Amino acid sequence: MAHRLEDVSGPAQVAGAGEGISRQELALAARNHGLPLEALRYDVTPPGLHYVLTHYDIPYTEDSSWRLDLGGRVRQPLVLAMDELKSYPAVTQRVTMECAGNGRALLTPRPVSQPWLVEAVGTAEWTGVPLRVLLAEAGVGAGAVDVVFTGADHGVERGVEQDYRRALPLDVATGGEPEVLVAYEMNGAPLPPQHGRPLRLVVPGWYGMAHVKWLRDITVTDTPFTGFQQAVAYRLRQDAGDEGEPVTRIAPRALLVPPGFPDFMSRARVVRPGAVPLEGRAWSGRAPVARVEVSTDDGRSWYEAELDPADKHRWSWRTWRLSWTASPGSHVLSARATDAEGHTQPLEQPWNRGGFAVNLVQRVPVLCVDPD
Repeated sequence: MAHRLEDVSGPAQVAGAGEGISRQELALAARNHGLPLEALRYDVTPPGLHYVLTHYDIPYTEDSSWRLDLGGRVRQPLVLAMDELKSYPAVTQRVTMECAGNGRALLTPRPVSQPWLVEAVGTAEWTGVPLRVLLAEAGVGAGAVDVVFTGADHGVERGVEQDYRRALPLDVATGGEPEVLVAYEMNGAPLPPQHGRPLRLVVPGWYGMAHVKWLRDITVTDTPFTGFQQAVAYRLRQDAGDEGEPVTRIAPRALLVPPGFPDFMSRARVVRPGAVPLEGRAWSGRAPVARVEVSTDDGRSWYEAELDPADKHRWSWRTWRLSWTASPGSHVLSARATDAEGHTQPLEQPWNRGGFAVNLVQRVPVLCVDPD
């Protein structure tokens, strides 16, 4: 009897009514971790607390033997070792990165995949070489339309054996705002293995699927890239047969640092009566965050929070604050962000089959009790 890749890698699924998290989803959740929400207090997320999503295995890599190939529709192909890349003038950018599937597990019906709630985010300072500098040195040829990035991670997905590969339009790849980086450092140190050591792409403002890790090849093409991760995965579609719209920039989101202290199992929060400082972070890859509102009564009323002034870190989250006077009883806290183009977070999330670009308003149940 012949065996096929499809025997171990089935089609995309949507959970049936009442279907719980599967053992496969639990295994994914054990491999991939989110940001503990109390770590929102860090301006820059420590690498071990930053969210991680790895499609296949984490490749074992050696900096000394790593090479980056840059070719395709260019006048002068480049082959760069790590020491050569580090000889270029370095640029550091503080960037908030969010997984495209963040919030997926909140949808009904639930798309079956990595079961993210709201924790798939982190902010780091990435150091590397601007991609546009490398492309300028290679000389982009006439008729180029896409720049394709290939990682060293290899696996099978929905029956397709592949290296992880994504593309950016030429104008994004060569643009200066945002400036795409070929990065080799995270928070001033070499990239950790789970974050792409020794080399990864950083695309400010775009969801995490664009930030190709373990980067080994850049190819400029004169035709649109139609690889699996571009044309099949990471599309906003209602039905399996839809072509769908591509997932690109991050939708606005605000998250709350959980106040008080938690129950071990449920993570439900407990606070004492009186003044409770509320704080959190907000970001958007579409336009700068313009406003954050907070509700303490499950969305029935909203109060404008104090938003930290904008600074030089355009692509990083911003802090917001509000003081709440808690009274004994049960409460549900929420925060929602609106950006300068008017995009805001929904109270009811439009559904899509992949569970992508979900930015439903966060709900944090809180019990306010008097001390014994």
